[in-house]
Amino acid sequence: MSQQPQVREGASDPRVIALVDDDRNILTTVSIALQAEGFATRLYYDGAAALKALLENPPDLAVCDIKMPRMDGHELLRRLREKSHLPVIFLTSKDDEADEALGLALGADDYIAKPFSQRLLIARIRAILRRSELARRDAALDEATADAASLPEAIRRGRLTMDPARHTVMWDHGAVSLTVTEFLILEALALRPGVVKTRNQLMDAAYHDDVFVDDRTIDSHIKRLRRKFRAVDPEFAAIETLYGAGYSFADT
Repeated sequence: MSQQPQVREGASDPRVIALVDDDRNILTTVSIALQAEGFATRLYYDGAAALKALLENPPDLAVCDIKMPRMDGHELLRRLREKSHLPVIFLTSKDDEADEALGLALGADDYIAKPFSQRLLIARIRAILRRSELARRDAALDEATADAASLPEAIRRGRLTMDPARHTVMWDHGAVSLTVTEFLILEALALRPGVVKTRNQLMDAAYHDDVFVDDRTIDSHIKRLRRKFRAVDPEFAAIETLYGAGYSFADT
């Protein structure tokens, strides 16, 4: 069962967000918040119905719960990725690292645990849509010119390699799967190694929008970044903390 797109009156060419969750209260409240920001929404109450619709009439981005009847979010994403690169944000009531790791391995773009801030979700949606648009432009430009030099250059800092066009991160020869927000925070640090970035500066780099994010949110992202890199290299220590000031990246 689905709901047809709803558009705020007067909006032009709104981005379409598909919401997939068996909790109708969440679907309704998130849909209202998105429409107030100028998005159109499509609502689906189970994974099987959503998969068919996402493939036949793709939105710009999908926000999916993990625990759903008929087909859970992981299976939905696995099947979706066989045919589509549609951006997907996972919602889950479990703050479980195994769920997050599996979701990212399957190709999720971000992961938010319930309960969540609607403003934060909207900021994540906008960040992913921006990066997806840049990736599409880069791909179109690359196809039109067949010139690799036209793509954004990879960022290389010591053992770190980041490719903004492909959203890939390598530490030595190990791949590190990051969400869009984590990628933007790391990119802000790596672009100016040794320079301390305040939490406010990292918020601006990661969100760009006028959305409130408290200090603990940035600290949490840094903690998760370190954990992911240490899964590849247990001795990873390139993200440094200057207490009372912020964070920096050491490219040694």
